[in-house]
Amino acid sequence: MAEKSNPRNELLTFRVRDYMTAEPQTLRVEQSLLEAVLMLRRASLRHIPIMEDGRLVGVLSDRDVARVAPSLLAPLSPDEYNRVFEDTPVGRVMSKNPISTTADAPLAEAVGLLYENRLGCLPVLEEGKLIGIITRVDMLRALHDLIASPASASSSEL
Repeated sequence: MAEKSNPRNELLTFRVRDYMTAEPQTLRVEQSLLEAVLMLRRASLRHIPIMEDGRLVGVLSDRDVARVAPSLLAPLSPDEYNRVFEDTPVGRVMSKNPISTTADAPLAEAVGLLYENRLGCLPVLEEGKLIGIITRVDMLRALHDLIASPASASSSEL
């Protein structure tokens, strides 16, 4: 009698590369906060890796942007409000020296890093080069695969 595969055990063997977003969009450290906001909105992103001289130096999140944005209740003209975004380089706002992982790291290890450090993403590096990013949303997709697989396997056996 053939042994049935256990989707949960299969998922536990997955690596970061199985769920990461390869070749994420990035910005350079000197680019403006306005460029970051436009990228976040256009691409529906929450995190942008920040590069300097071809190496990862930080991550900018939508929360970082919200933290430094002037209040709409402040007595600023629209031009002054926009100037804050145009004149602020992302290097002043980003989280520096981000915790990262590798593509071959077990997915469970990446989950542990995200959970223990209360992070929204982990840049994925290979030999010091940014090759991807894995986020909480990617982890939800992995969780979905974990809990949806037994249900779909059960229904296909009927």
